[in-house]
Amino acid sequence: MKNITIEEIIQKFSLEVLSGHDQLHRIIKKTKVRRPGLEFMDKFDFIATEHVQILGKNEVNYLHTLTIEECKLRIANIVQYAPPCIIITSQQEEPLGLIQYCTEEKIPVLRTRDSTSELSAKLDAYVVKAMAPEIAIHGVCVNVSGMGILLRGKSGVGKSETAHTLIGRGHRLVADDVVVLKKLSPQTLLGTHDENSKEFLALRSIGLLNVVRLYGRAAFQDETRIALDIELTKWKENDLNNELEQETKFVEYMDVQIPHIQIQLQPGRDIAGLIEAAANNWYLKQQGYSAVEEFMKRIESDTP
Repeated sequence: MKNITIEEIIQKFSLEVLSGHDQLHRIIKKTKVRRPGLEFMDKFDFIATEHVQILGKNEVNYLHTLTIEECKLRIANIVQYAPPCIIITSQQEEPLGLIQYCTEEKIPVLRTRDSTSELSAKLDAYVVKAMAPEIAIHGVCVNVSGMGILLRGKSGVGKSETAHTLIGRGHRLVADDVVVLKKLSPQTLLGTHDENSKEFLALRSIGLLNVVRLYGRAAFQDETRIALDIELTKWKENDLNNELEQETKFVEYMDVQIPHIQIQLQPGRDIAGLIEAAANNWYLKQQGYSAVEEFMKRIESDTP
């Protein structure tokens, strides 16, 4: 899990530093920002600690009605919950008592032009992704028709070549060779690159390609939610499943289950086309449609 400092969010969101310039190395440990309410009034043991505190218009207007000493007292009730920093939204004027007390307590006070709702949404999303548990796996990640797909298989099986064909059909590369997986929730897995390989695709006999330079921005996507895990394997005689509908199998990454499909390779098989079919068929299943069920209904309706 990556540590995020106050300095990083200042640079990411162009925040203004009002106080605590020497405390920007402080670490953000919790993924959700908070707005003080009851915290202004007294200490409550059940209130979560170590969250970034955001002061919106209601909170700042309230603090402006207080004397400096009263303001310090209310801010003290927030500080006891150990916030890494306090952020004032909507470019509001900072209450004098807030700056004085936070300077004494070495709590950075920051300011933004964003509204409370805008900053909360952006900061929560950024921190959740940055602090998410992650692993790196060997493979290729692509976005096909809006769905994130992991392509796995032994080295040299054709994963990168298949990704190149998919790019030619209007789909997008996310990562080649090293895929970074981030667990955002018990059901959500995000696939991205490792920065070093961003936009690059390695093809045997050709070399390293920058897909954005070759095919434009539409050929690359920075990250995608993983929907399918597809394993490319060598052709095995008499080992293909010819049932009308395959039983859904799963693989797990950091305890997140991802539907798994195996595609066997053979000269003449349109692997990219099969991956497109798998992606679109998976999407239809999520919408509650089954081609097999419709087929069986037609058979039954034709039976005398």
